[in-house]
Amino acid sequence: MNPKVSVIIPAYNTEAYIAKAIESALEQTLTDIEVIMVDDGSSDKTVEVAKSFTDQRLKVIVNQQNRGVSAARNRALRAAQGEWIAVLDSDDWYAPERLEKLVLLAEETNADMIADDLYLIKDGTTSPWSTLIQESGEHIDKILQIDILYFVETDVYGQVGLHLGLSKPIFKREFLVKHGIEYDETIRITEDFWLDMKCLINGARFFLVPKPYYFYRSRPNSIVRQSILSRLNQCCIATNYFIQQEVVKTNPALMRALSYNLAVFKKNLAYFQVVVPIKQGKWVTALTEMRKNPDFVSDFISRFNNILERRIQYYVMGNKSVFDMSYNLQRKRKTNN
Repeated sequence: MNPKVSVIIPAYNTEAYIAKAIESALEQTLTDIEVIMVDDGSSDKTVEVAKSFTDQRLKVIVNQQNRGVSAARNRALRAAQGEWIAVLDSDDWYAPERLEKLVLLAEETNADMIADDLYLIKDGTTSPWSTLIQESGEHIDKILQIDILYFVETDVYGQVGLHLGLSKPIFKREFLVKHGIEYDETIRITEDFWLDMKCLINGARFFLVPKPYYFYRSRPNSIVRQSILSRLNQCCIATNYFIQQEVVKTNPALMRALSYNLAVFKKNLAYFQVVVPIKQGKWVTALTEMRKNPDFVSDFISRFNNILERRIQYYVMGNKSVFDMSYNLQRKRKTNN
């Protein structure tokens, strides 16, 4: 008999965190589960730590080469047998009752996907500093059905909002299989957002539970803080793809929302195409990109106060978390209140 839930964990060089992630899955109050960890070519002891567990519900799959988080998740998806698919990043963890609570609510609401709020916790600390909903400015106190327009409008790059692309829904596997939905392996960052978009564009019933059962760790070397140009390029390509879909073309409000997101991505991409080479000392490249972007100077001036604040916090005040998600969320919320 197939398990109720398949927990899929992609992992890459997270030997310091993987045990906690696996333990949190295996110690769920819902015991009818399987846990599939796919190691994506780690060079540390991630695999060794994972294989030290003796629980027969845990399966460890090893990629000999690093293929990216989306490819690792797809490999786990293809191996999964559960009625529901739950994603867990290898440096995060679940509250013990998470899966039991979400599966029960998913069945009550006839959901195809259901997410909870996220506890936001800095690496090295023991207590969350906030939650995703608290930082969003949204007031949600009961289970809320999320439509695709709301999902897009509240998840704009660099702006305060709900940012449900960071959430970790559980998915009805039957729905994913029926619509042939997998992660886009050309996308290595923000892959959750685009998988959710695929589900919503195929008519998924998506619900948000305003209680946090997922602990989302913010750490300095995580992939979300790396490769800003690659991330923005991938987001531009993915947004363009969805804009071409017939369901978007026939929905003017959704077309406007996605077009706005695309404009924001392009504006930030143009800005960082100048800034990144400057930081790397590639002055000719920076000047070339600056000539392509006549709005760079005004854009830089508009960002100057925030740039200066971060530098003072980091170099003068010794605030080493100034470039982490936690600091940026707090700053954006303060700016928008």
